[in-house]
Amino acid sequence: MSDLSLDDDSGVINVGVDSFVGPLRDAGVDVTTVDWEPPGGVDASLRDEMAALGRYGGQIRDANDRAARRLVEARPVWRDVRTARAELPALDEMALCHSGPPVEWAEMSGPQRGAVIGAILYEGWADDETAAEDLAASGEVDFVPCHDQSAVGPMAGVISPSMPLAVVENEAHGNVAYSTLNEGLGEVLRFGAYTPAVIDHLEWMETDLAPVLSRALDAHGPVDLKRLSATALQMGDEVHNRNVAGTALLIRELAPTLASLDSAGSVSEVLSFLDDNEHFFLNLSMAACKSGADAAADVPWSTVLTAMARNGTEFGIRVSGLGDRWFTTPATVVDGLYFSDYSEADASPDVGDSSIAETTGVGGFAMAASPAITQFVGGHPQEALDYSREMYGITVTENENYALPALDFRGTPTGIDLTRVIETGVQPIINTGIAHREPGVGQIGAGVGRAPRACFLEAMRAFCAAYGDGEPPSEVAE
Repeated sequence: MSDLSLDDDSGVINVGVDSFVGPLRDAGVDVTTVDWEPPGGVDASLRDEMAALGRYGGQIRDANDRAARRLVEARPVWRDVRTARAELPALDEMALCHSGPPVEWAEMSGPQRGAVIGAILYEGWADDETAAEDLAASGEVDFVPCHDQSAVGPMAGVISPSMPLAVVENEAHGNVAYSTLNEGLGEVLRFGAYTPAVIDHLEWMETDLAPVLSRALDAHGPVDLKRLSATALQMGDEVHNRNVAGTALLIRELAPTLASLDSAGSVSEVLSFLDDNEHFFLNLSMAACKSGADAAADVPWSTVLTAMARNGTEFGIRVSGLGDRWFTTPATVVDGLYFSDYSEADASPDVGDSSIAETTGVGGFAMAASPAITQFVGGHPQEALDYSREMYGITVTENENYALPALDFRGTPTGIDLTRVIETGVQPIINTGIAHREPGVGQIGAGVGRAPRACFLEAMRAFCAAYGDGEPPSEVAE
């Protein structure tokens, strides 16, 4: 070893290899040791491919700024309630939409199977449970991801042709997104229940709830969901698992108009239903997030995520610069708090499209606004702050429209960057409900999980392959 010739003020940062430290310190060098190891799963081939992309760093940064700006600038408004058949092209025949990446009946999780059975019974395609299962397994029913139809569905996320959908327009970019209307808690289709009471409730939502809401929106005008979400964050929601404030604000805005409608009986039932359902705002906020994510899609060179979704079998992501391709890995069971009589052994793997919230910078990314959520999903209020702080390290920008009071009104971390997830090893946080693994049982808890790393590695390899020659792939629009 040659003589060290370091100035007196020089120092050394030692990363990972302890054997270098002794000789340096013996030579009187000030050494700072950093506990670091290469991010998991990044083999030599992927490392070299990522390094080669460095020559296009400016293009990637510009594209990410553009995609993230679309997320921040989105202006979602709730315009109407219409039937799924009229709005979603895939549902013009015998087809059902579902949450998460593509999946067929044989691979579906328990909650999703239960929701499919319930939807078939609701549509009248079968007379009983056995006939519904046989039809679902026959290949006669097409199964389509909600995301492929600019829609989102919580938990099992099934949308059938006759169901009413919230129509949410992104006024900044002109695109439209959809969600089902929230059924409330308890025995509901989204958790895989399909009893006669569940079917009756779905029919009431179609024949009574939807027409009243449509008339109210026609009289009131569009509801500004961005403004309601921003205010709800100031009031303790994170607009994923906690929607107490968002729902209350929505009722306050629509109640005068509802009261002016002439069908007093139906209006009274609708107001009572909204009052009893603290989660009604959830589905609307999901559609609002989806409208922003779709506007940020198909930006050449962008490594910003436009979807994170689960179907109880697989967890999948989409990346702006890779179009509508899914990158998947097996879904895992969420670590959380369980209702009495249930445990992790009863839980379905992670399921639902509601992680569109985290994809666009709210939900788990905004937990600093909602310390009370930790009483529901587990943990300590300090952890809610820590989760939000951590997410700044893997996102492109901050959404100043969604200010977090506990972090000095800093904007929520927005625009998950695939590359930063790979390089830092930090996996996106998601807070979510937990469904029973068997169809029909329902929700058994809630918790906080992490997006699995494997699908990010797959997507990173695909991005390097797609852009390695310096040209965007043909399926991504310019």
